[in-house]
Amino acid sequence: MKEYLQQIGVSFDTDEQMQEFISLYEESIHDFIRKKRDEFLQQNTVTEEECKETKEECKEMQEASENSQKKGPENYQKETAQNEVFNMQLRNKHISLPNGKVNQEYRFFFNVEELLLDVGEFSFEGLSDIGLNYDPETKEITGIPNKHGDAKIKLKCKRKDWEEGKPIFEREINMIINPDPKSLWNNIPTETDIDYYKPDYDKGFVKVESKRTRGILGFGKKELPQKDMVAASQRGRSHAHEGKPRDDDFALYFDDANEWYVMTVADGAGSAQYSRKGSQIACNTVVEVCKELINTHAESLEKTITVFNEDKSQTNRNEVGKILYNIIGTAVFKSYKNIEKEALEKGAPLKNYSTTLIVSVCKKFSFGWFVGAFWVGDGGIGIYHKDTQYLKVLGEADGGEFAGQTRFLTMPEIMQNTEIYRRLRFDVVEDFTALILMTDGVTDPKFETDANLLKIEKWNDLWDDLSAEVDLVDDNEESAYQLLRWLDFWSPGNHDDRTIAILF
Repeated sequence: MKEYLQQIGVSFDTDEQMQEFISLYEESIHDFIRKKRDEFLQQNTVTEEECKETKEECKEMQEASENSQKKGPENYQKETAQNEVFNMQLRNKHISLPNGKVNQEYRFFFNVEELLLDVGEFSFEGLSDIGLNYDPETKEITGIPNKHGDAKIKLKCKRKDWEEGKPIFEREINMIINPDPKSLWNNIPTETDIDYYKPDYDKGFVKVESKRTRGILGFGKKELPQKDMVAASQRGRSHAHEGKPRDDDFALYFDDANEWYVMTVADGAGSAQYSRKGSQIACNTVVEVCKELINTHAESLEKTITVFNEDKSQTNRNEVGKILYNIIGTAVFKSYKNIEKEALEKGAPLKNYSTTLIVSVCKKFSFGWFVGAFWVGDGGIGIYHKDTQYLKVLGEADGGEFAGQTRFLTMPEIMQNTEIYRRLRFDVVEDFTALILMTDGVTDPKFETDANLLKIEKWNDLWDDLSAEVDLVDDNEESAYQLLRWLDFWSPGNHDDRTIAILF
C-alpha cells in the first residue's frame, strides 16, 4: 500500500503521517481501487448514475474522466485515487473557525496549506455575508461581524495540479457569531406618571469665569483661568431593561461672591422604593445649606484655613474641622431631616428613601486649594494630579456584611455627631488635575475593589479613559454631553446607575 501511494504521487511530510493515513483508510482505498478498476474495465467511462453530487459536478467529473482516459488507464486510476485521498483528507481534517461577536473586530490567521499537503488555490463562500473577508496575502480572516447566529462557511479547494475540468472540493465549516451584549438589553423609558419621576439621564456644567489680576507693579492685567465643574448621571442598563427610574443624583454650585465650589453625588439604594427621591433631596439640600452657611462663615473659615496652612498643628487642624462640621455636617444632617420629613408626609418608611451621599466644598487660595469632604456609602471621591502623581482619597467606602451592602445617609446611627465628624476629611494641596466624585456605578467597573481606590495606577487609567472621550479643558461646555456619552461604556456585569462629578 505504501509503495502504491508513492507510485500514484500521494506524498506526506513524514513516514508517520503516511502510516497513520494508511492505517485509517487502507481498506477504503483497496475497495475504492478495486471498484474503479472493475468499472473502468466494464465501460471505460463515468456514467451519470455514478455521480453523487449535482449535475454540474457530474459534468466536471465526466470531463475529468475523459481527460484522464486520454492519458491512459494507469493515469486515470492514479488521478482518481489522488482525488479520493485528497477529498478524504479535506473531510476528515479538523478545521474550525473561532467564534466571533457582532460589532467586535474579528481577526484569525488561517493557512490551509498547513492542513492539506496537496492543496492549490482555495477560497471561502459565505464570509462576506457576515461582514468578513479572507486576505490570501496575509492569510487572515478579518472584519466586523454584522449579524449573530450559526454561519455556514464553505471552504472550496483545488489540488495543485488543477486544470479546467478537474473537480473542486468543498468542506462546510460551522462558525458561531455571538450577539453584541448591548443588543440584548432593552431600553424602556421610565413612565412619567410614577411618584417622584425623574429623567433617565441628567448633566450639568458650571463655567467659572477667568479671574483678572494686576500685573507686576500694578501695570497690566493677567487672566487666570479658573476651574470649571461638570457632571453627568445615566440610568443603568439593569434599570432601563425593566423600565425602572434612575436612582442616582447630583448637584453643582459655585458661589460667585466667595468663590467656593460645592459638588455632591448620591446613589439611591436599588432595593428602596423611593430612593430616587432620597438622593435628589440629599443633593439639593446640601447645595442649599452650604450656599447659606459658606456665605455666613466664609471669613472665619478662610482665616482658619490660612492659619492651618502656615502651621499644620493638631490644634489648628481641629479648628478647621469644627468649622467644616458646622457647614458640611449641618448640610448632611439637614438632608437627613428633609428626607425624613418627606417620608412622614408620604406615609412611607424612612428606609424607602435610602441613599448614599458624597459632598465636597473647595476654594482656591494664594497658597493652594482647600478641599473638604463628607462620604457615606460606597462610590468614591479623590483629589488627583496627573503630573505629580498625587492622590488623596477623601474617606473610606462603606461595606456591609454581604456583597452589595453599604451604609446609607438615612440610617439613624450615621446622624450621630461623632459619626458625622468622623466622616469629614480635608486637605490643602498646591494644585490638582481633577477632584472627582463617583457613585459605585463608576467605581465598581473602573476600580473593581475598594482597595484599588488607593492605587494611583487605577486613577491614571480612569483619567486616560475619560480624556479619550471628554475634552476636560477650560470653558468647554460640550464636556457635559461628552461625559454623558462616556457613561455609556460597556463593562460586563456592571449595569448600575452611573454618576460622576468633576472639578477640573
